[in-house]
Amino acid sequence: MTDQRQDAIPDAIPGAVPHTRGVRFAVYSAHAKAIDLCLFDGENETRLPLNRTATDLFALHVAGLKPGARYGFRAQGVYDPDRGLWFDPSKLLVDPYARELDRPFRHDARLSTFGVDTASLVPKAIVTEDRPVAPAAPRLPKGGLIYEVAVRPFTLLHPKVPAALRGTVAALAHPAVIAHLKRIGVDAVELLPITAWIDERHLPPLGLSNGWGYNPVAMMALDPRLVPGGMAELAATVATLHENGIGVILDLVFNHSGESDRHGATLSMRGLDNLTYYRHVPGAPGLLVNDTGTGNTLACDHPVVRRLILDTLRHFVRQAGIDGFRFDLGTILGRSPQGFSRESETLRAILSDPLLADRVMIAEPWDIGPGGYQLGQFPPPFLEWNDRARDDIRLYWRGDGWKTGRLAHALAGSSEIFSAHGLGETRSVNFLAAHDGFTLMDLVSYSHKHNEANGEDNRDGHNDNHSWNNGVEGETRDPAIRDSRRRDVQALLGTLFATRGTLMLTAGDEGGRSQQGNNNAYAQDNALTWLDWTTLDDDLVTHTARLARLRRRFDVFSESAFFTGQDGDVLWLNEQGKPMTTADWEQPDRQQLTMLLKTRDREEDRATRLAVVFNRSHDALAVHLPGGPWQDLFTKDHVFSPVLPPRTVIWLRELADPSARDKEAGES
Repeated sequence: MTDQRQDAIPDAIPGAVPHTRGVRFAVYSAHAKAIDLCLFDGENETRLPLNRTATDLFALHVAGLKPGARYGFRAQGVYDPDRGLWFDPSKLLVDPYARELDRPFRHDARLSTFGVDTASLVPKAIVTEDRPVAPAAPRLPKGGLIYEVAVRPFTLLHPKVPAALRGTVAALAHPAVIAHLKRIGVDAVELLPITAWIDERHLPPLGLSNGWGYNPVAMMALDPRLVPGGMAELAATVATLHENGIGVILDLVFNHSGESDRHGATLSMRGLDNLTYYRHVPGAPGLLVNDTGTGNTLACDHPVVRRLILDTLRHFVRQAGIDGFRFDLGTILGRSPQGFSRESETLRAILSDPLLADRVMIAEPWDIGPGGYQLGQFPPPFLEWNDRARDDIRLYWRGDGWKTGRLAHALAGSSEIFSAHGLGETRSVNFLAAHDGFTLMDLVSYSHKHNEANGEDNRDGHNDNHSWNNGVEGETRDPAIRDSRRRDVQALLGTLFATRGTLMLTAGDEGGRSQQGNNNAYAQDNALTWLDWTTLDDDLVTHTARLARLRRRFDVFSESAFFTGQDGDVLWLNEQGKPMTTADWEQPDRQQLTMLLKTRDREEDRATRLAVVFNRSHDALAVHLPGGPWQDLFTKDHVFSPVLPPRTVIWLRELADPSARDKEAGES
């Protein structure tokens, strides 16, 4: 089956590689009998047979071809889905290494029908030249703030962004957008998927479309709807954000593809080599493993898929200077048929790659597969989304009677989770809300999800959100309830910004955005998810900006080592201002906690102590603190009043010279 003529082609790597004398094409398949390269000039298609190499790459050099050429593949072989074989030459297939597409994917039933030609339906890949940039050091300091952004809903309604840019990556580089990011102290934006995706097949009949992009087909190609200017647009936006001290993290999906289950579309990897690219039930090649809940699971432990993952990451660093990556349902990167391993070849390959070694890597450390929950188990320096801290903070403020100790663990960086394997620092990404789930304002406005608009009779989305409604379910004009909800959001934000670790805030949550109780709004590419900048609560935005400034002011939040309790690095105080006792920690209805931190005040360049006081009660409470006097950092008052308002988090700085205080303590 090997065509020795291809041995003359140098460095036969996957993809379309332009040279001075033409373009070399190569695509992998261990099971296809033959593969044709399909070149398109308008609607005219020219098919050229590829030659099989000794490494199962089908390759061909086309002399005289130039960048800008449009192409796809057709694969021949056995069609027997029960054996995991899906070869159908009527299906035009997108190159897994495609770097640019001529149009977005659109769902069509014909994409799933054997024998029906799909050349008129499937996007064509475009041959592109490398335009590398010089990657700089990643822009995400320890303890930094990540801002999670869905590009289209974030920019589509921005009144100051030109209409032609709204909804695109280029809009993120607009001065008005950058001004907002800098106002609230963003260190890096994390972009929901911007690579080419397709709608789930059940959405078009409902009149809905996927607005999040977590259903990819081409891993490297940018979606033309979000990045019409291609890689040049992304690179220019990244450069502008970098000039303003803001990094860019891409949310990538390597756990599944938009080809879905056996009833889904044949678009790329399924038609090229289903048995290689996807995981199958052992002994049943016709049954796809579904560790993702989306119909299929990529075989990330296979060398060919591992190479695709690594090449994709390198591509975005080389071509756009991307600072890092967040891996959706990241457990799959460490899973093989034997289960999850933090020492998996794929994880090791990512962390040991010279180009990727200094990039920010963030795992969503779970999926629904066996052993899928792996929080705290990823190898450093991976950061990990910390849903336990999220839930503990929510439950504390909801007042479920949880022990105050759970809040303290979250504030301290969740050492009981991240100290596994003898590690001494937190790798937690602390967050209260994300793209999937309630918005921060909906968290305090709805006791139950309201996903009726998704067309699934409210069955989709999480049922257990640890949310509350302050007396009325959903929207209300009652000023007392609205004020109560705003206080709760302020308290939640005050808690988040006081945690040790990296922070993540979802775009719009700083201004009280709502999705009307929809906690699974992936299919709502409409006004439900589009951020209305004119209705953002500026008081909440100002509150968030103040918290960001305070967090940067005190160096204790740029440290990741676990607190030891030695030398007063942290003290936990009860309502009398005394160190917490075992009995204090075990009191389930405790309403007040003070976290006392030793830190340096960067603004005044001196050592000091910072007290963060939490009052989850609906009543005002007296506050007692050691030493003093204490300055309220949220107001212009010089000295803190000893009464803390209900449902409040307040930050206080000790005004006394700590060296003098320590001297007095020693003399006594």
